[in-house]
Amino acid sequence: MLSENVSVKKLRDTAVIPTYGSEYAAGADLYACIDEIVEFEPGETKMIPTGIAMEIPAGYAGLIYARSGLATRKGLAPANKVGVVDADYRGEIMVSLHNHSTEKQAIEPNERIAQLVITPYLTAHFEEKSELSDTVRGTGGFGSTGSK
Repeated sequence: MLSENVSVKKLRDTAVIPTYGSEYAAGADLYACIDEIVEFEPGETKMIPTGIAMEIPAGYAGLIYARSGLATRKGLAPANKVGVVDADYRGEIMVSLHNHSTEKQAIEPNERIAQLVITPYLTAHFEEKSELSDTVRGTGGFGSTGSK
């Protein structure tokens, strides 16, 4: 298991530093830094502040995913499916939560609203070519690998 220090700055006193729910959790919980309950109508999206900024190491990105419990119980999940926090971003981390349910939902101050996975990435140097190498799959698209 890899481990690296990541600097986090509280932008408000009530902000909560991300935490891991278990020893081997890949995602650290992000908390809503709000002063009062925020309600979501069905189909509504709202930006929820976390009250923190962080210094993600070069060569890494912070990926913001849904918390399975919040998405399953309340239908609240990131509107953009996966948020990306780049290593050079120093602003407040915000979570764009969307109510996918058919009922009004709410989050409370300091509620866990998403999870952050810090992962390495590759910067590609794209080279235009007139031909690409052949593979067994070839140009087979969606659902093509399981059909015969």
